[in-house]
Amino acid sequence: MNAYFASLSDALEQAGVIQPCLLLDRDRLDRNIALVKDRLDPGLAVRLVDKSLACLPLLSHIGKALGTDRFMTFHPPISGAVLKAFPDADLLYGKPMPVHAARAALVKGDADWSRVCWLIDTQERLAEYGALADGLGAELRIAFEIDVGLHRGGFAGPEALSKALSILPAHKRLRCEGVMAYEAHAPHIPYLFGGAAKALGQASEKAAAFVACLGADQRGILNIGGSKTALLHHRSTANEVSMGSAFVLPSDFDTPGLEGFQPAAFIATPILKVVEPELPGAPAVTRLLRALGRFPRKGCYLYGGKWMVEPVFPQGMKTNGLLGLSSNQQFMGLPADATAKPGDYAFLRPTQSEAVLQQFGSIAVFSGGRIVERWPALPMG
Repeated sequence: MNAYFASLSDALEQAGVIQPCLLLDRDRLDRNIALVKDRLDPGLAVRLVDKSLACLPLLSHIGKALGTDRFMTFHPPISGAVLKAFPDADLLYGKPMPVHAARAALVKGDADWSRVCWLIDTQERLAEYGALADGLGAELRIAFEIDVGLHRGGFAGPEALSKALSILPAHKRLRCEGVMAYEAHAPHIPYLFGGAAKALGQASEKAAAFVACLGADQRGILNIGGSKTALLHHRSTANEVSMGSAFVLPSDFDTPGLEGFQPAAFIATPILKVVEPELPGAPAVTRLLRALGRFPRKGCYLYGGKWMVEPVFPQGMKTNGLLGLSSNQQFMGLPADATAKPGDYAFLRPTQSEAVLQQFGSIAVFSGGRIVERWPALPMG
């Protein structure tokens, strides 16, 4: 591990990076993409999750490698950017949008929103979108959110979906494209309650019961799964899975469904100071807490901080609750024998890619031992 982070450090120094940055290891990314291609069920297409990969060059790189132009989208400004950047893109909303947000996007008309499929989770929202379509005089594509065990919303059972489908003909400008299911709960079900495999099987069975309610012309999008489960689906009723974070593997995605994948994104930041830390107040308090193992004998201060991350290098670097977090210069405890010095880089692994990839404006792309490109991230708002 030391040699790997030493190579990243050398590349950052040669590139003149002197402030916190998001670093993407493109070689690791490509190996993760290869694993997806190797393990994905041949009957399934991949829909890329734009919120988790909020960078147009990154989405383009993965999309070309996988031969997909399908995207799952969550935020109208990002949706608009994806529509403009990818003329053949097909977008499916991964959460139901308030009808006024959909109206604002459609009225603005800055992109081809006919390539967007909106998500419907209740009969009330179905009526709202039907009225929206009539008011705009435009046909809208929709998919129904179905609950297969996560219980985060959507139609609770096939009967509820059937009732909504029976109402659909009254909304002549709405066209049903299919359903979207999410079973993010499955990897976290304890063995005592059947474990992940049983939960995933149950979710697939429930999805199949929902799909049976659809007409033959309403099955274009049969979407299930996310990064943690997409590669575990085989011979499924679904015809596509959604994946985003798996390609860069933040720490929240260290799950059995992604064995062999490597972390490909890190926050790199200079070490400002290396210190023998002391707490404010009486020195005896610091000595006592050190003796109890509650406070480190060596530490450092980072350029920036308070990110959604886990420290990975220097080895043994840890946050310390007694000094807390800081977005300006964060204290980190170090092992007593650590050799880090001011000017070295510290590396922290994001716990999620969503939002984190966008925090620095651009992404430093590492490949072949050097920083080869800067990819602009999509704006947060």
